[in-house]
Amino acid sequence: MFRGQFTYSVDSKGRVSIPAKLRKHVSAEANDTFVMTIGTVNCIDVYPLDQWQQIEAKLLELNAYQPKDGKFIRMILQNASDDTLDSQSRILIPQSLLQHAKIEKEVLILGALKKIELWNPKVFEEYLKQTPETYEQIAAEVMAQ
Repeated sequence: MFRGQFTYSVDSKGRVSIPAKLRKHVSAEANDTFVMTIGTVNCIDVYPLDQWQQIEAKLLELNAYQPKDGKFIRMILQNASDDTLDSQSRILIPQSLLQHAKIEKEVLILGALKKIELWNPKVFEEYLKQTPETYEQIAAEVMAQ
């Protein structure tokens, strides 16, 4: 499972290094390959290939003829792109995804259990401020379920 927070740079070609502390949790089945797509908030979701295959299995269970299901399938897949780690443990992030997340030079890398999230640090800070509840209030509500 991925956890932790790291601040890295995006190089001029749009490549981002995956931190060693996160890479050690990537299974051999992923073959050092990651699939990236838009997150449900202003970030980029990055899945090891084996985790992405679980997402695709769930997509296959949706009814593409139902308007919401079909739209979701199109939205997540039109933005999906895969890449394999290079010799310096970097992946190439498509320009369209960088623009979606408003990532320019600096990137906040968050471990988020089965995926990695890439954020513009300022956007992430604003996202946290938008929540009126405190951490304690959210924890009490979410963990009580």
